[in-house]
Amino acid sequence: MVSARHEMPQGLPCAPSDLRHVEEIVVRSGTSFGKGMKILPPVRRDGMFAIYAFCRVVDDIADGDIPVDDPAAALEKWKERIAALYDGQAETPLERVLLAAVEQFGLKQEDFIAIIDGMVMDCGEPIVAPDEATLDLYCDRVASAVGRLSVRVFGTPEEYGDRLAHHLGRALQLTNILRDIAEDASRGRLYLPAELLRRYSVPTDPAEALYAVGLDGLCRILAGRAEDHFRRAAELMRQCPAATVRPARIMAASYRVTLAALRRRGWRNPETPLRVCSIRKKLAMLLAAAGVMP
Repeated sequence: MVSARHEMPQGLPCAPSDLRHVEEIVVRSGTSFGKGMKILPPVRRDGMFAIYAFCRVVDDIADGDIPVDDPAAALEKWKERIAALYDGQAETPLERVLLAAVEQFGLKQEDFIAIIDGMVMDCGEPIVAPDEATLDLYCDRVASAVGRLSVRVFGTPEEYGDRLAHHLGRALQLTNILRDIAEDASRGRLYLPAELLRRYSVPTDPAEALYAVGLDGLCRILAGRAEDHFRRAAELMRQCPAATVRPARIMAASYRVTLAALRRRGWRNPETPLRVCSIRKKLAMLLAAAGVMP
């Protein structure tokens, strides 16, 4: 059920029906994102809902969950719609709320475009064994660019915000890649970098990679990189006012529990269901919300 909070004036200056439309996109996604954003003041919550709804729509286009004849063309059309926002033009409810968020928080056009470019990378031929530079670019587009928009909504100090988005975005996306290796292989995808595949003698065929002897060692290297990014993000968050990084702290805490569970399970059989202790995760998130950093 969508809340009636948008009747309150302290949110973004948009029609309540437009705000409800955006919130419905968030609710339909079935994630815990909406609940997580309840810690934010209404105006920042509205801003984050707008960003998430935009990401959900373009991701659904790339994954084929929104039926379009040509996903790449539909994503290019979204670039035109984003450009129009920066000329003050908005036609749909989502665009009108995005425009209000852009004006309220100074969101940058190039970050929206980067996210769309990341979706374009996923909607053509499946990504298989990208080189290190391409993998890093992908992580920047689909994760760190979202972070760059988010820190502006959170009010994170500018001198720390983009660096925080850089490290936390890469930490989260590498964790996703390590968690989803088997699922990605079923779709013909393999996001592990070619350089490490060669070093550990892991085949570039996604299905064969799942059973390679060297997969566990390779994934532990990437897990170490993710943990390094988490540590750097934590160092940056310690230097920021607590309220401006609280959502980032909570997300980092949740993902670090997942990464720890992945390292315990290993990747000798990545199809084995991952067991993440829900109590441990909730405790980590509660501590993060209270400002306790690892």
